[in-house]
Amino acid sequence: MARIAGVNIPTGKRIPIALTYIHGIGPSTAEQICEAVGVDTAQRVNELSDADVMKIREHIDQNFTVEGELRREVQMNIKRMMDMGSYRGLRHRRNLPVRGQRTHTNARTRKGPAKPIAGKKK
Repeated sequence: MARIAGVNIPTGKRIPIALTYIHGIGPSTAEQICEAVGVDTAQRVNELSDADVMKIREHIDQNFTVEGELRREVQMNIKRMMDMGSYRGLRHRRNLPVRGQRTHTNARTRKGPAKPIAGKKK
């Protein structure tokens, strides 16, 4: 099992698909990595040599922010918005949708289960 950026990558999958298991790498980025390193995209992870795995690992370390570092950066950005008191920060603090979605109905993922209102019966 190949280990890249602290993540065990599934061995039976194609390389671009397997790279998407790393937080911060999506399908298009995975394709770019394969192209830059010179690895065939049709190849499976278990067919990779140790040298190829090292090339991929070094390329990701040099050019991308992934996993723990990326999560930390995102959390710091959210904390900064909350401390500033920006509109987005207030929405984060109140645990409401941040990107302009309606909240009159829906938004249950963000708000949690519906709370019954006392005395409201038909």
